[in-house]
This record gives sequence, C-alpha cells and structure tokens, in this order.
Amino acid sequence: MAVILIVEDEVFIRQNAECIIEDMGHNTLVAGDRCEAFLHLSAPRHIDALFVDIRLRELAFGGYDVANQAIKLRPELRVLYTSGRTLTDNMIDLFVDGGQFIQKPYSPAQLDFSFGKLLH
Repeated sequence: MAVILIVEDEVFIRQNAECIIEDMGHNTLVAGDRCEAFLHLSAPRHIDALFVDIRLRELAFGGYDVANQAIKLRPELRVLYTSGRTLTDNMIDLFVDGGQFIQKPYSPAQLDFSFGKLLH
C-alpha cells in the first residue's frame, strides 16, 4: 500500500482518481492546486508518489512545476503525469527523471497498471 498525492484542479477528475486509487488499496492525499500540494509535501508524512495533471491552470508549466519543486523536497518521490492532450516529445523532455505518463481519460485498469509499474 502506497501513499499517493493527487494534484488535479478539476474536482470531478480529482475525486474520480481518488476513488480509483483507494480502490486499488492505496492511501491518497488530494490537492486542487500548487499551494495545497505543498502543504502535503511539506508535512512530515511519507508520500510514495505524485499523480499530477500537466495542465494546472494556475501555473505556466502546471504539473511540471509542481513535480520539479516536489522532487527538490522529496528526491525519492515517483511521479506519474496525466493529461488529456496527446503525449509529445516536448512534453517528455519536461518530465522529472523516471517520470511516467498516463493519458486521460484513463480506466481503473490502466491506472492500476501505471502505478504498478511506477511503484515497483
């Protein structure tokens, strides 16, 4: 069982991801923006993975900014990016080392598979 921080600014998508990930047996922390994410990341709680939307409205580079700053605080953190846009080489170039990607909309089985790869 892992602890996964979900950073997604769309409420319905965030709640859906939270339900799917909890059904997979993991614990979740949720954030709707960068500030909420860093409240969780700054707390003395263990977090195994960051599940972050690439296109957060509040930031120029959205989820990339969150992931890059999160890795500075927690170098062991694993990152799974998501987006409704098709993955391009330019997007991959902005991933933190070891970062992976899952395309929206994703099914519970796809998300389970992606976290299985990411966490092992």
